[in-house]
Amino acid sequence: MTETKDLIIITASCGKNLELSEKFLEKSNELNISSEILDLTTLDIPLFNPRIHSKENIPNEIEELKKKLFEIERWVICAPEYNGSIPPILSNFIAWLSISGDDFRNLFNGQPIAIATFSGGIGLELLTSLRIQLVHLGSQVLGRQLLSSYSKPIDTKTIEDIIQRLLQMKKLKT
Repeated sequence: MTETKDLIIITASCGKNLELSEKFLEKSNELNISSEILDLTTLDIPLFNPRIHSKENIPNEIEELKKKLFEIERWVICAPEYNGSIPPILSNFIAWLSISGDDFRNLFNGQPIAIATFSGGIGLELLTSLRIQLVHLGSQVLGRQLLSSYSKPIDTKTIEDIIQRLLQMKKLKT
């Protein structure tokens, strides 16, 4: 049986946001928090298309990841801003997760989530869009968020504070 993690860090980039995710992982390890990174760029998930896909033909990889995410108490999502919003790889992943089951909010309802970005631009549009989507799905999105860029370097004190705040949150029972 595998060890259940306390924290999963989901990254929607193989660049600066993967580096940001690794900083979250390093800090959580320093704090003795069992955590891991889920790098969406390493997955081979088809583009969700409602004309072709339904609840009856969900990829096995999505089913396995959904089970894993259900078991993990807290999440951090690190994503870049794409065209002023959520990157396609993350939107696609969320779409697949939300259709795999009878209740599209099931996985997200009451889930403590922190959001962070390293953006080539400002990054605020991504954080706002992602917060709106996650709240719509029923998640508890941590009030504090991390916004970093080339002109605003990653602050490890902020990462530690976000992790500490996230640890105080519990998944709400639905």
